[in-house]
Amino acid sequence: MSSGQSRTWEHAVVTGGAGFVGSHLCTALLAAGTAVTCVDDFSTGRPENVTELLDRPGFHLVQANVSQELIVERPPDLVLHFASPASPADYLRLPLHTMEAGSQGTRNALELAHRAEARFVLASTSEVYGDPEQHPQDERYWGHVNPVGPRSVYDEAKRFGEALTTAHAETHGTDTCIVRLFNTYGPRMRAHDGRAVPTFVRQALDGEPLTVTGDGGQTRSLCYVDDTVRGILAAAAHGMRGPVNIGNPTETTMLDLARFVIELTGSRSDIRFIERPADDPAVRCPDITLARDKLGWEPRVSAEEGLRRTIDWFRSAQSRGAPARAR
Repeated sequence: MSSGQSRTWEHAVVTGGAGFVGSHLCTALLAAGTAVTCVDDFSTGRPENVTELLDRPGFHLVQANVSQELIVERPPDLVLHFASPASPADYLRLPLHTMEAGSQGTRNALELAHRAEARFVLASTSEVYGDPEQHPQDERYWGHVNPVGPRSVYDEAKRFGEALTTAHAETHGTDTCIVRLFNTYGPRMRAHDGRAVPTFVRQALDGEPLTVTGDGGQTRSLCYVDDTVRGILAAAAHGMRGPVNIGNPTETTMLDLARFVIELTGSRSDIRFIERPADDPAVRCPDITLARDKLGWEPRVSAEEGLRRTIDWFRSAQSRGAPARAR
């Protein structure tokens, strides 16, 4: 098998493969001719995210909690560890499950990759930077995280996962990579998962007030899911260890995002300001110099195009009575 960005895969295991990003990864890998074993316990992932893949040659769905065991019939040459609650609503509801996914779940995925001599990719997050004192954030920044705050179960699970991945590579020579994802959005997000884009879109389509926390001046950098998946697979193929930021360096305030969603949906909704959550980051923006230089990657989908695609998907799901509205 060749190294570098031309690298291809015969069989990939995607933990959390029925989740939002994980399901898009499964789709992209299958399209590239890679057989995929999707492992998910459906604590936050949804079977309908991969329903269309069930009859595709090479796709295999396993319902299992990777924190307890990770056994697959066919040895993989790529393991993508994406099993974890990722939205505030989910990790606050499932705090111990979140920490187990980042600790024992990561260990089990690493052991699978090591046994099979496979490439391993850890899905980390911009949350490892916490409420950053450096802006924008590059991979050398150690972060500013409250280890006992309400977001710590997710922040620290991912930070521990990074440390464990690094230790496994240095101790056992496991071929690892860490990708730090920034505010990915797009189709298949759950309407009530607590993140800004699905919340605003759902509220706008329902004619409800869009709930903006604080004064709405806090920023995020939104990356459309197709771009995120391209970046993840580029990092996997390159052979780099990372960590590497995968995100869109264009910032937007939450108030501007809410107004833009109202405009794009043609909604008559207004905006209602609510209390800002504890430890909510004031700014969030990736420095993607490393991804540009090493991977030749940068986002391609504009915010307008990505939001239009996302809104169209939510509208379609709403018209079908599909579980986009489900909690």
